[in-house]
Amino acid sequence: MLHPLPALRMTALLCLALLPLQKAVADDSLFYAPPPASEDSEPFSGQAELGFTKLSGNSNSETLLGKASLSWHLRPWTHTFRMEAKHVSSGDETTTEQYLVGQRERYDLGQNRYAFGLMRWEKERFSGYDDQVTSIGGYGIRLLSGPEHILSVEAGPGYRYDNITDGDHENYILGYSAMDYRWQLSDTSKFEQQFSMEATRDNVISRSYTALTVSINASLALKLSHEIKNNTSPPDDTDAKTDTTTAASILYSF
Repeated sequence: MLHPLPALRMTALLCLALLPLQKAVADDSLFYAPPPASEDSEPFSGQAELGFTKLSGNSNSETLLGKASLSWHLRPWTHTFRMEAKHVSSGDETTTEQYLVGQRERYDLGQNRYAFGLMRWEKERFSGYDDQVTSIGGYGIRLLSGPEHILSVEAGPGYRYDNITDGDHENYILGYSAMDYRWQLSDTSKFEQQFSMEATRDNVISRSYTALTVSINASLALKLSHEIKNNTSPPDDTDAKTDTTTAASILYSF
Protein backbone atom coordinates (compact mmCIF):
# COMPACT_ATOMS: atom_id res chain seq x y z
CA MET A 1 0.00 0.00 0.00
CA LEU A 2 1.04 3.57 -0.57
CA HIS A 3 1.92 5.76 2.37
CA PRO A 4 1.97 9.59 2.51
CA LEU A 5 5.38 11.18 2.69
CA PRO A 6 6.67 11.29 6.27
CA ALA A 7 7.59 14.94 5.75
CA LEU A 8 3.93 15.87 5.26
CA ARG A 9 2.86 14.39 8.57
CA MET A 10 5.90 15.84 10.38
CA THR A 11 5.10 19.29 8.99
CA ALA A 12 1.50 19.06 10.15
CA LEU A 13 2.54 17.93 13.63
CA LEU A 14 5.12 20.70 13.85
CA CYS A 15 2.51 23.31 12.99
CA LEU A 16 0.33 22.06 15.81
CA ALA A 17 3.22 22.07 18.23
CA LEU A 18 3.98 25.69 17.45
CA LEU A 19 0.44 26.76 18.32
CA PRO A 20 -0.59 26.56 22.00
CA LEU A 21 -4.01 25.01 22.58
CA GLN A 22 -5.38 28.23 24.04
CA LYS A 23 -4.77 29.86 20.67
CA ALA A 24 -5.59 26.88 18.47
CA VAL A 25 -7.41 27.89 15.31
CA ALA A 26 -8.87 27.50 11.68
CA ASP A 27 -10.27 29.09 8.60
CA ASP A 28 -13.71 30.61 9.19
CA SER A 29 -15.23 27.78 7.16
CA LEU A 30 -14.55 24.27 5.97
CA PHE A 31 -13.18 24.82 2.49
CA TYR A 32 -13.68 28.45 1.49
CA ALA A 33 -11.02 29.98 -0.75
CA PRO A 34 -11.02 33.80 -0.77
CA PRO A 35 -11.89 35.54 -4.07
CA PRO A 36 -9.02 36.64 -6.29
CA ALA A 37 -7.11 39.70 -5.18
CA SER A 38 -7.99 43.05 -6.73
CA GLU A 39 -5.62 45.91 -7.55
CA ASP A 40 -6.12 47.48 -4.09
CA SER A 41 -6.09 44.25 -2.04
CA GLU A 42 -3.76 43.93 0.93
CA PRO A 43 -1.05 41.30 0.37
CA PHE A 44 -2.08 39.43 3.55
CA SER A 45 -5.39 38.84 5.31
CA GLY A 46 -6.46 36.51 8.07
CA GLN A 47 -8.88 35.56 10.80
CA ALA A 48 -8.64 34.06 14.28
CA GLU A 49 -11.62 32.62 16.14
CA LEU A 50 -11.82 31.49 19.76
CA GLY A 51 -14.69 30.05 21.80
CA PHE A 52 -14.40 28.79 25.40
CA THR A 53 -16.86 27.63 28.05
CA LYS A 54 -16.22 26.30 31.56
CA LEU A 55 -18.76 24.81 33.97
CA SER A 56 -18.00 24.06 37.62
CA GLY A 57 -19.99 23.04 40.66
CA ASN A 58 -22.52 20.26 40.19
CA SER A 59 -20.94 19.56 36.80
CA ASN A 60 -17.37 20.20 35.71
CA SER A 61 -16.58 20.56 32.01
CA GLU A 62 -14.53 22.68 29.63
CA THR A 63 -14.99 23.30 25.92
CA LEU A 64 -12.37 25.01 23.74
CA LEU A 65 -12.81 25.77 20.03
CA GLY A 66 -10.07 27.56 18.08
CA LYS A 67 -9.73 28.42 14.41
CA ALA A 68 -7.42 30.57 12.30
CA SER A 69 -6.46 31.25 8.70
CA LEU A 70 -3.90 33.34 6.83
CA SER A 71 -4.11 34.19 3.12
CA TRP A 72 -1.44 35.53 0.77
CA HIS A 73 -2.83 37.43 -2.26
CA LEU A 74 -0.36 37.26 -5.14
CA ARG A 75 -2.38 37.70 -8.34
CA PRO A 76 -3.47 35.44 -9.95
CA TRP A 77 -2.68 33.16 -6.98
CA THR A 78 -4.27 33.08 -3.54
CA HIS A 79 -2.54 30.90 -0.91
CA THR A 80 -4.51 30.03 2.25
CA PHE A 81 -3.23 28.23 5.34
CA ARG A 82 -5.59 27.23 8.14
CA MET A 83 -5.63 25.36 11.44
CA GLU A 84 -8.29 24.13 13.85
CA ALA A 85 -8.42 22.63 17.32
CA LYS A 86 -11.35 21.43 19.41
CA HIS A 87 -11.15 20.01 22.92
CA VAL A 88 -13.97 19.01 25.27
CA SER A 89 -13.49 17.51 28.73
CA SER A 90 -15.88 16.42 31.46
CA GLY A 91 -14.26 16.15 34.86
CA ASP A 92 -10.84 14.67 34.20
CA GLU A 93 -11.96 12.78 31.08
CA THR A 94 -11.49 14.02 27.51
CA THR A 95 -14.63 13.44 25.45
CA THR A 96 -13.66 15.25 22.21
CA GLU A 97 -10.27 16.08 20.72
CA GLN A 98 -9.81 17.21 17.11
CA TYR A 99 -7.02 18.90 15.14
CA LEU A 100 -6.77 20.01 11.52
CA VAL A 101 -4.04 21.61 9.39
CA GLY A 102 -4.73 22.57 5.78
CA GLN A 103 -3.18 24.39 2.83
CA ARG A 104 -5.20 25.58 -0.16
CA GLU A 105 -4.12 27.12 -3.49
CA ARG A 106 -6.36 29.07 -5.85
CA TYR A 107 -5.46 30.21 -9.37
CA ASP A 108 -7.79 32.74 -10.94
CA LEU A 109 -8.82 31.83 -14.50
CA GLY A 110 -10.94 34.95 -15.06
CA GLN A 111 -14.69 35.29 -15.65
CA ASN A 112 -15.45 34.03 -12.11
CA ARG A 113 -13.66 30.72 -12.74
CA TYR A 114 -10.70 29.25 -10.88
CA ALA A 115 -8.55 26.17 -10.43
CA PHE A 116 -7.75 24.95 -6.92
CA GLY A 117 -5.71 22.43 -5.00
CA LEU A 118 -5.86 21.56 -1.31
CA MET A 119 -4.09 19.33 1.17
CA ARG A 120 -5.49 18.55 4.63
CA TRP A 121 -4.27 16.63 7.67
CA GLU A 122 -6.79 15.89 10.40
CA LYS A 123 -6.76 13.94 13.62
CA GLU A 124 -9.99 13.22 15.49
CA ARG A 125 -9.92 11.16 18.65
CA PHE A 126 -12.74 8.60 19.02
CA SER A 127 -13.45 8.71 15.26
CA GLY A 128 -11.85 5.33 14.57
CA TYR A 129 -8.90 6.98 12.76
CA ASP A 130 -5.49 7.89 14.13
CA ASP A 131 -5.33 10.51 11.36
CA GLN A 132 -6.31 11.16 7.75
CA VAL A 133 -4.43 12.92 4.94
CA THR A 134 -6.42 14.24 1.97
CA SER A 135 -5.28 15.85 -1.28
CA ILE A 136 -7.77 17.30 -3.82
CA GLY A 137 -7.53 19.32 -7.02
CA GLY A 138 -10.23 20.67 -9.33
CA TYR A 139 -12.21 23.47 -10.92
CA GLY A 140 -14.60 26.02 -9.46
CA ILE A 141 -16.98 28.70 -10.65
CA ARG A 142 -18.66 31.62 -8.90
CA LEU A 143 -22.34 31.63 -9.90
CA LEU A 144 -23.32 34.70 -7.86
CA SER A 145 -20.85 37.50 -7.20
CA GLY A 146 -22.68 39.94 -4.91
CA PRO A 147 -22.78 42.46 -3.50
CA GLU A 148 -25.42 40.78 -1.29
CA HIS A 149 -25.20 37.16 -2.46
CA ILE A 150 -22.10 35.09 -3.28
CA LEU A 151 -22.39 31.47 -4.44
CA SER A 152 -19.50 29.28 -5.56
CA VAL A 153 -19.42 25.60 -6.53
CA GLU A 154 -16.42 23.38 -7.20
CA ALA A 155 -15.52 19.76 -7.91
CA GLY A 156 -12.59 17.51 -8.65
CA PRO A 157 -10.77 14.22 -7.96
CA GLY A 158 -8.63 13.50 -4.94
CA TYR A 159 -6.76 10.99 -2.81
CA ARG A 160 -7.13 10.11 0.89
CA TYR A 161 -4.93 8.05 3.20
CA ASP A 162 -6.66 6.68 6.33
CA ASN A 163 -4.57 5.60 9.29
CA ILE A 164 -7.09 3.48 11.21
CA THR A 165 -6.89 3.14 15.00
CA ASP A 166 -6.68 -0.67 14.94
CA GLY A 167 -3.41 -0.44 12.99
CA ASP A 168 -4.81 -0.92 9.47
CA HIS A 169 -4.33 1.53 6.59
CA GLU A 170 -6.49 2.36 3.58
CA ASN A 171 -5.82 4.34 0.38
CA TYR A 172 -8.71 5.84 -1.58
CA ILE A 173 -9.32 7.68 -4.82
CA LEU A 174 -12.22 10.05 -4.16
CA GLY A 175 -14.64 12.38 -5.91
CA TYR A 176 -15.13 15.80 -4.33
CA SER A 177 -17.84 18.44 -4.70
CA ALA A 178 -18.66 21.54 -2.64
CA MET A 179 -20.75 24.70 -2.50
CA ASP A 180 -20.21 27.94 -0.61
CA TYR A 181 -23.04 30.48 -0.15
CA ARG A 182 -22.70 33.87 1.59
CA TRP A 183 -25.45 36.42 2.20
CA GLN A 184 -24.57 39.91 3.37
CA LEU A 185 -27.63 40.64 5.50
CA SER A 186 -26.56 44.17 6.43
CA ASP A 187 -23.43 46.29 6.82
CA THR A 188 -22.67 44.49 10.08
CA SER A 189 -24.03 40.95 9.66
CA LYS A 190 -23.68 38.02 7.25
CA PHE A 191 -24.95 34.47 6.87
CA GLU A 192 -22.80 31.58 5.59
CA GLN A 193 -23.67 28.09 4.40
CA GLN A 194 -21.12 25.61 3.09
CA PHE A 195 -21.43 21.96 2.16
CA SER A 196 -18.87 19.47 0.86
CA MET A 197 -18.88 15.78 -0.03
CA GLU A 198 -15.96 13.35 -0.51
CA ALA A 199 -17.02 9.99 -1.96
CA THR A 200 -14.84 6.83 -2.08
CA ARG A 201 -15.56 3.19 -2.91
CA ASP A 202 -16.29 2.46 0.79
CA ASN A 203 -17.83 5.61 2.27
CA VAL A 204 -18.96 9.19 1.81
CA ILE A 205 -17.79 11.93 4.18
CA SER A 206 -19.99 15.03 4.09
CA ARG A 207 -19.55 18.29 5.96
CA SER A 208 -22.02 21.12 6.52
CA TYR A 209 -21.20 24.48 8.10
CA THR A 210 -23.76 27.18 8.94
CA ALA A 211 -22.82 30.49 10.59
CA LEU A 212 -24.18 33.92 11.45
CA THR A 213 -21.61 36.67 12.06
CA VAL A 214 -22.33 40.11 13.57
CA SER A 215 -19.59 42.76 13.58
CA ILE A 216 -18.67 44.63 16.75
CA ASN A 217 -16.17 46.92 15.04
CA ALA A 218 -13.82 46.83 12.04
CA SER A 219 -11.81 43.93 13.49
CA LEU A 220 -14.00 42.05 15.99
CA ALA A 221 -17.22 40.10 15.49
CA LEU A 222 -19.47 37.63 17.27
CA LYS A 223 -20.13 34.33 15.49
CA LEU A 224 -22.74 31.62 16.06
CA SER A 225 -22.05 28.46 14.07
CA HIS A 226 -23.32 24.90 13.61
CA GLU A 227 -21.21 22.19 12.00
CA ILE A 228 -22.21 18.66 10.96
CA LYS A 229 -19.83 15.90 9.82
CA ASN A 230 -21.15 12.53 8.63
CA ASN A 231 -19.27 9.38 7.64
CA THR A 232 -21.55 6.80 6.03
CA SER A 233 -19.24 3.90 6.93
CA PRO A 234 -16.75 4.69 9.73
CA PRO A 235 -14.42 2.08 11.29
CA ASP A 236 -16.15 -0.63 13.32
CA ASP A 237 -15.14 0.74 16.75
CA THR A 238 -16.73 4.15 16.13
CA ASP A 239 -19.77 4.98 18.28
CA ALA A 240 -21.59 7.29 15.85
CA LYS A 241 -21.63 8.20 12.17
CA THR A 242 -22.49 11.88 12.71
CA ASP A 243 -20.75 14.55 14.79
CA THR A 244 -22.25 18.00 15.40
CA THR A 245 -20.75 21.16 16.91
CA THR A 246 -22.69 24.29 17.88
CA ALA A 247 -20.47 27.16 19.00
CA ALA A 248 -20.52 30.85 19.96
CA SER A 249 -17.15 32.55 19.53
CA ILE A 250 -15.24 35.79 19.06
CA LEU A 251 -13.80 36.41 15.58
CA TYR A 252 -10.83 38.69 14.91
CA SER A 253 -10.10 39.70 11.31
CA PHE A 254 -7.09 41.55 9.88
